[in-house]
Amino acid sequence: MRTILLILITVWIPSTAFAVDAAARDAAKATVERQIEAFRRDDAATAYAQAAPAIQGLFPSPETFIAMVRQGYGAVYRNRRYSVDRIEDAGDDGVALGVTLQDEDGADWAALYSLEKQPDGAWRITGCRLTRAPGSNA
Repeated sequence: MRTILLILITVWIPSTAFAVDAAARDAAKATVERQIEAFRRDDAATAYAQAAPAIQGLFPSPETFIAMVRQGYGAVYRNRRYSVDRIEDAGDDGVALGVTLQDEDGADWAALYSLEKQPDGAWRITGCRLTRAPGSNA
């Protein structure tokens, strides 16, 4: 009996020790929404602030960052609508968010955001993979 209990504890503890709680998921979701809304307003500083330090290191200013998004991520930069469809744990202190978007031309897109919790407790975006949704009308 003691062996079975030890096995159950060993299996159960790792799966819960790194789980991101509901409040953390809400905070990560708010980070993505804050960035998308900043793009809609051409608020480069706020959009840039949601990016993780590694991303900021690739783009030395908010203006260069928003220019890259404008050029390569049009559905994220300008969209008719978006919704966060799923939030999943992604390793220690990480989450992935699935977002659906519709661009200005009516084409549907799927974005997969990755976020990491920073030492100060803030969630910051470490990446976004954007693909046209299957069956998109444009």
